[in-house]
Amino acid sequence: MTFETDQHHTGVSQPFTMSETTASRKKAGPIEWAGLAVLALPTALLGLDMTLLYLALPALAEDLRPSSTQALWIMDAYGFMIAGFLITMGTLGDRIGRRRLLMIGAIAFGAASVLAAFSPTANTLIAARAVLGVAGATLMPSTLALISNMFLQPSQRALAIGVWATMFALGMALGPLVGGILLSHFWWGSAFLVALPVVAIVLIAGPWLLPEYRAPVSGRFDLLSVALSLAAILPVVYFVKESAKTGLTPVPILVLMTGVVCGAIFVKRQRILSSPLLDVRLFRNGTFSAALGILLFGLVGVGGAMLLVTQYLQLVLDLPPVIAGLWMGPPAFMMIVAGIGAPLLARNIRPAFVMAGSLALSAVGYLLLAMLPWMPGLTPVTIGYALVYLGLGTIAALGTDLVVGATPPEKAGSASAMSETVQELGIALGVALFGSLTTLVYREAIFDRISKNLPQDVSAAFADSLWAASTIATPVAKDLIVDAKASFVSGMSASAAVAAVGVALLSVLCAWTLGQAPTLSDSRK
Repeated sequence: MTFETDQHHTGVSQPFTMSETTASRKKAGPIEWAGLAVLALPTALLGLDMTLLYLALPALAEDLRPSSTQALWIMDAYGFMIAGFLITMGTLGDRIGRRRLLMIGAIAFGAASVLAAFSPTANTLIAARAVLGVAGATLMPSTLALISNMFLQPSQRALAIGVWATMFALGMALGPLVGGILLSHFWWGSAFLVALPVVAIVLIAGPWLLPEYRAPVSGRFDLLSVALSLAAILPVVYFVKESAKTGLTPVPILVLMTGVVCGAIFVKRQRILSSPLLDVRLFRNGTFSAALGILLFGLVGVGGAMLLVTQYLQLVLDLPPVIAGLWMGPPAFMMIVAGIGAPLLARNIRPAFVMAGSLALSAVGYLLLAMLPWMPGLTPVTIGYALVYLGLGTIAALGTDLVVGATPPEKAGSASAMSETVQELGIALGVALFGSLTTLVYREAIFDRISKNLPQDVSAAFADSLWAASTIATPVAKDLIVDAKASFVSGMSASAAVAAVGVALLSVLCAWTLGQAPTLSDSRK
């Protein structure tokens, strides 16, 4: 097996075999670790960009005056495009060069960020957010796939992937804090301009510190497969997001069925192509498939917790966004501990057992969140959420490493994209499932407490959600808001209890399905 790479210290492209690579570059050196620092920056930026907008939305809504539909698309266009284009961009990077695609994506991300920052209309901002999503889809698999090229030793690769996963979560955790500081001094567009320094560093340092990799290509890039992948993934994402808002209505179900049909056609086409967009034979590897499953279902619980904890801090405890962001610090620290510590533990303990143990601790964290009706306050929610993030850091680092490590080098971009896709879907499913369950319990609990004598707009707001209820500024609403908060906490408790049971079962499943994967020290031999 041969593939082509640019040696970053000479800039010369030369083919070599995988065995020769392993023999000549058994251990990563200072250049590779410096390259990891460069790759960590766009990774953190993508996480930051996901949470910055939540704070900027009220200010930009006042300026651009979007309709309710436009406001939803401003929020969702980014995630839709990332989820839809990950597989395409992962495979494209394997073909045209992973560093090249990273550079192209960084330029596009910077340009789209400027367009978003100075958008004169809501439609312009929606378009900019869509381009940001496509550009983000080039950055995510490119950074992860390049790590697999730079760190050939399994123990070093796992640690590097742990740092990579940690930076994404750290970016998400810092989003509210950075956004709050920016919005207290500048206009809403400043939230998007954070990307520019990161893009500049990547474009300047990338060619010096990052190797190029391009897999051997036989056959053309199949545009029909690209269209089918979009037609399969986007309807699923739409169904998850829309059903969370409106429930199981006919239109989302019809869209989902369309996506399933397109997905079946996509898989069938990949089986007959000599150069498929996604090599479905990868799923024959038990470790690859099991690790993807752990990532998918593990992120479902995290997505739900992420949604509910942020609402609890701001709507129940009435913390301003910046203070709420500061209280996300301890969970973010646990993510760092897990992302770096789990690969070190996995050198002597099988990765499956490290992941299973961290998932068991996460289940304890969800139980603490479920106890909030009886133990309210910052301490239990912070400790519970920190344990959830401990599990997230471990499965993100080791699960992703198992996916990439079970894949041939020339398919690393495609495998990285699959890992990112299932994590995106997992978070979206978590928001939909646990958001819907919490809303259902909330409405059941608040229904008997809403007086028939209330004005219609007040009753409708309180019957809708705690978020809607908190926007009503009347004396009656102030009295009822206590009941609304209690109803929300009841719903959050029910969701956390379900998550605790699910994650506990996932812990057992992880130890069972991945138990044969060797320690990182064994796999190095």
